[in-house]
Amino acid sequence: MLNVLYFASFREILGKGNEQLPAQFNTVGCLLNALADRGESWQQALLENQNLQIAVNHDVANRQTEIKAGDEIAFFPPVTGG
Repeated sequence: MLNVLYFASFREILGKGNEQLPAQFNTVGCLLNALADRGESWQQALLENQNLQIAVNHDVANRQTEIKAGDEIAFFPPVTGG
């Protein structure tokens, strides 16, 4: 299984903060494509978001990062500071 986490505004937009998914995806990009199939809000928040921040097992990742069973994948909206 994969432990998928959604932070900040993604939690509200997608209606959940986390979920467990089967480990059937080879990369973060494959996972994002599957999540985008859930509907327009998923597609806009995750797949089409060029500023999407990704972490795999607490390390900065990207869409090409390989994933495997037991991994934690976290999605964050862009962060701004002041």
